Amino acid sequence: MTVYRSQLNSLSSGEYPVDSKWFERIDRTIDLLEEAARTRDERQAHAVAALEPVEAAARDKAPRKVPDLPAPDVAALLAITQGAKLPRNLLTQQMYVVTASGTRIPYSQMQRLEEHGLVDRDTSHHVTAGQPVTLTDTGRAALTAPRSTSAPGTAPVPRPGTWPAAAPARR
Repeated sequence: MTVYRSQLNSLSSGEYPVDSKWFERIDRTIDLLEEAARTRDERQAHAVAALEPVEAAARDKAPRKVPDLPAPDVAALLAITQGAKLPRNLLTQQMYVVTASGTRIPYSQMQRLEEHGLVDRDTSHHVTAGQPVTLTDTGRAALTAPRSTSAPGTAPVPRPGTWPAAAPARR
Protein backbone atom coordinates (compact mmCIF):
# COMPACT_ATOMS: atom_id res chain seq x y z
CA MET A 1 0.00 0.00 0.00
CA THR A 2 2.84 2.37 0.79
CA VAL A 3 4.29 1.86 -2.68
CA TYR A 4 0.99 2.74 -4.36
CA ARG A 5 0.50 5.77 -2.12
CA SER A 6 4.00 6.96 -3.00
CA GLN A 7 3.27 6.42 -6.67
CA LEU A 8 0.05 8.46 -6.42
CA ASN A 9 1.97 11.17 -4.60
CA SER A 10 4.55 11.23 -7.38
CA LEU A 11 1.88 11.37 -10.10
CA SER A 12 0.10 14.25 -8.41
CA SER A 13 3.27 16.26 -7.80
CA GLY A 14 3.11 18.03 -11.16
CA GLU A 15 6.24 16.34 -12.47
CA TYR A 16 4.36 14.51 -15.26
CA PRO A 17 2.31 16.11 -18.04
CA VAL A 18 -1.44 15.75 -17.64
CA ASP A 19 -2.70 13.70 -20.57
CA SER A 20 -4.70 10.54 -21.21
CA LYS A 21 -1.77 8.26 -20.23
CA TRP A 22 -1.47 10.14 -16.91
CA PHE A 23 -5.14 9.45 -16.15
CA GLU A 24 -4.67 5.77 -17.06
CA ARG A 25 -1.68 5.50 -14.69
CA ILE A 26 -3.65 7.16 -11.87
CA ASP A 27 -6.65 4.84 -12.46
CA ARG A 28 -4.38 1.78 -12.52
CA THR A 29 -2.59 2.89 -9.33
CA ILE A 30 -5.89 3.53 -7.53
CA ASP A 31 -7.16 0.08 -8.58
CA LEU A 32 -3.96 -1.52 -7.26
CA LEU A 33 -4.27 0.47 -4.02
CA GLU A 34 -7.88 -0.66 -3.54
CA GLU A 35 -6.87 -4.29 -4.17
CA ALA A 36 -4.02 -4.02 -1.66
CA ALA A 37 -6.42 -2.55 0.92
CA ARG A 38 -8.87 -5.45 0.38
CA THR A 39 -6.04 -7.98 0.76
CA ARG A 40 -4.86 -6.24 3.95
CA ASP A 41 -8.37 -6.26 5.40
CA GLU A 42 -8.83 -9.97 4.60
CA ARG A 43 -5.51 -10.86 6.20
CA GLN A 44 -6.34 -8.76 9.24
CA ALA A 45 -9.66 -10.58 9.61
CA HIS A 46 -7.87 -13.95 9.41
CA ALA A 47 -5.31 -12.83 12.00
CA VAL A 48 -8.03 -11.61 14.38
CA ALA A 49 -9.94 -14.88 13.97
CA ALA A 50 -6.77 -16.88 14.66
CA LEU A 51 -5.92 -14.82 17.75
CA GLU A 52 -9.42 -14.97 19.32
CA PRO A 53 -8.91 -18.37 21.01
CA VAL A 54 -5.42 -17.41 22.15
CA GLU A 55 -6.64 -14.19 23.74
CA ALA A 56 -9.61 -15.97 25.34
CA ALA A 57 -7.27 -18.56 26.87
CA ALA A 58 -4.96 -15.80 28.12
CA ARG A 59 -7.90 -14.00 29.74
CA ASP A 60 -8.98 -17.23 31.45
CA LYS A 61 -5.49 -17.91 32.77
CA ALA A 62 -4.65 -14.33 33.71
CA PRO A 63 -3.50 -14.03 37.30
CA ARG A 64 -6.26 -12.98 39.62
CA LYS A 65 -5.88 -10.44 42.39
CA VAL A 66 -3.12 -11.66 44.64
CA PRO A 67 -4.32 -12.21 48.22
CA ASP A 68 -2.24 -11.03 51.16
CA LEU A 69 -0.90 -14.33 52.45
CA PRO A 70 0.25 -15.23 55.95
CA ALA A 71 3.85 -16.40 56.34
CA PRO A 72 3.01 -20.17 56.57
CA ASP A 73 1.20 -20.03 53.22
CA VAL A 74 4.11 -18.21 51.60
CA ALA A 75 6.47 -20.84 53.01
CA ALA A 76 4.23 -23.60 51.62
CA LEU A 77 4.19 -21.98 48.18
CA LEU A 78 7.97 -21.67 48.23
CA ALA A 79 8.29 -25.35 49.12
CA ILE A 80 5.87 -26.34 46.34
CA THR A 81 7.95 -24.48 43.73
CA GLN A 82 10.62 -27.17 44.00
CA GLY A 83 8.07 -29.88 43.19
CA ALA A 84 5.38 -31.55 45.25
CA LYS A 85 2.95 -34.46 45.28
CA LEU A 86 -0.31 -35.08 47.08
CA PRO A 87 -0.44 -38.75 48.13
CA ARG A 88 -2.97 -40.58 50.30
CA ASN A 89 -1.58 -42.86 52.98
CA LEU A 90 -2.94 -46.37 52.36
CA LEU A 91 -3.13 -47.24 56.05
CA THR A 92 -4.43 -44.05 57.63
CA GLN A 93 -6.13 -42.57 54.54
CA GLN A 94 -4.64 -39.20 55.45
CA MET A 95 -3.71 -36.81 52.66
CA TYR A 96 -0.81 -34.35 52.77
CA VAL A 97 1.49 -32.60 50.33
CA VAL A 98 5.08 -33.82 50.26
CA THR A 99 7.54 -31.42 48.66
CA ALA A 100 10.88 -32.22 47.02
CA SER A 101 12.68 -30.92 50.11
CA GLY A 102 10.74 -33.35 52.32
CA THR A 103 8.43 -30.74 53.84
CA ARG A 104 4.92 -31.95 54.59
CA ILE A 105 2.08 -29.52 54.09
CA PRO A 106 -1.28 -30.34 55.73
CA TYR A 107 -4.14 -31.13 53.37
CA SER A 108 -6.26 -28.37 54.94
CA GLN A 109 -3.61 -25.80 54.00
CA MET A 110 -3.44 -27.29 50.50
CA GLN A 111 -7.22 -26.92 50.16
CA ARG A 112 -7.01 -23.28 51.29
CA LEU A 113 -4.30 -22.58 48.70
CA GLU A 114 -6.40 -24.31 46.04
CA GLU A 115 -9.46 -22.21 46.93
CA HIS A 116 -7.42 -19.04 46.43
CA GLY A 117 -6.29 -20.39 43.04
CA LEU A 118 -2.62 -20.43 44.04
CA VAL A 119 -1.92 -24.14 43.42
CA ASP A 120 -3.25 -26.76 41.06
CA ARG A 121 -3.04 -30.52 41.19
CA ASP A 122 -3.03 -33.01 38.33
CA THR A 123 -6.12 -35.14 38.91
CA SER A 124 -5.25 -37.46 36.02
CA HIS A 125 -2.97 -39.31 38.48
CA HIS A 126 -4.50 -41.47 41.21
CA VAL A 127 -4.25 -40.10 44.76
CA THR A 128 -2.61 -43.24 46.11
CA ALA A 129 0.21 -42.80 43.58
CA GLY A 130 0.45 -39.09 44.35
CA GLN A 131 -0.99 -36.22 42.36
CA PRO A 132 1.60 -33.64 41.20
CA VAL A 133 0.98 -30.20 42.72
CA THR A 134 2.14 -27.06 40.89
CA LEU A 135 1.81 -23.33 41.32
CA THR A 136 -0.60 -21.42 39.14
CA ASP A 137 0.20 -18.05 37.60
CA THR A 138 -1.60 -16.43 40.53
CA GLY A 139 0.57 -18.44 42.93
CA ARG A 140 3.74 -17.27 41.21
CA ALA A 141 2.46 -13.71 41.31
CA ALA A 142 1.75 -14.09 45.04
CA LEU A 143 5.36 -15.10 45.64
CA THR A 144 6.76 -12.16 43.70
CA ALA A 145 4.29 -9.58 45.04
CA PRO A 146 5.67 -7.01 47.47
CA ARG A 147 4.78 -7.67 51.09
CA SER A 148 4.43 -5.39 54.03
CA THR A 149 7.05 -6.08 56.67
CA SER A 150 4.69 -5.40 59.57
CA ALA A 151 0.99 -5.36 60.23
CA PRO A 152 -0.71 -2.22 58.92
CA GLY A 153 -0.91 0.61 61.40
CA THR A 154 1.82 -0.66 63.69
CA ALA A 155 5.13 1.06 64.22
CA PRO A 156 8.23 -0.73 65.41
CA VAL A 157 8.70 -0.41 69.16
CA PRO A 158 12.18 0.83 70.12
CA ARG A 159 14.11 -1.23 72.63
CA PRO A 160 14.51 0.30 76.07
CA GLY A 161 17.66 2.38 76.44
CA THR A 162 18.13 3.02 72.71
CA TRP A 163 18.71 6.45 71.32
CA PRO A 164 16.72 8.53 70.47
CA ALA A 165 14.33 7.87 73.28
CA ALA A 166 10.68 7.68 72.32
CA ALA A 167 8.71 10.80 73.15
CA PRO A 168 6.32 10.32 76.09
CA ALA A 169 2.68 10.05 75.16
CA ARG A 170 0.71 13.31 75.39
CA ARG A 171 -2.46 13.56 77.36
